[in-house]
Amino acid sequence: QGQLVESGGGLVQSGESLRLSCAASGHSFSGYAMGWFRQAPGKERKFVATISWGGGSTYYADDVKGRFTISRDNAENTVYLQMNSLKPEDTAVYYCAADDFGGPVATEYDYWGQGTQVTVAS
Repeated sequence: QGQLVESGGGLVQSGESLRLSCAASGHSFSGYAMGWFRQAPGKERKFVATISWGGGSTYYADDVKGRFTISRDNAENTVYLQMNSLKPEDTAVYYCAADDFGGPVATEYDYWGQGTQVTVAS
């Protein structure tokens, strides 16, 4: 099956930026939407953003809208999440996922990465 590998996480100060990458391999993701989700300790996995295969349609959770930008480079089989104006509440493990449809529902996604830790210090 397909494999997704996230990278780019780390420790940053409040107000700084970070760019996450998710590389796909082992499967043809042509036509798939990609999404980003995050999970803080003791909390459920939450939707962050999704992007259509062609990149022309994006959707964001309200708490990241205007600060985060999702994009993709299909030639490189990679999806990105640019995170600006980071807040301590953004601290979580970030996961990328692939779905033949897309959207904010985690259970609908077919492939998941292992996650990358993002920590925002206050």
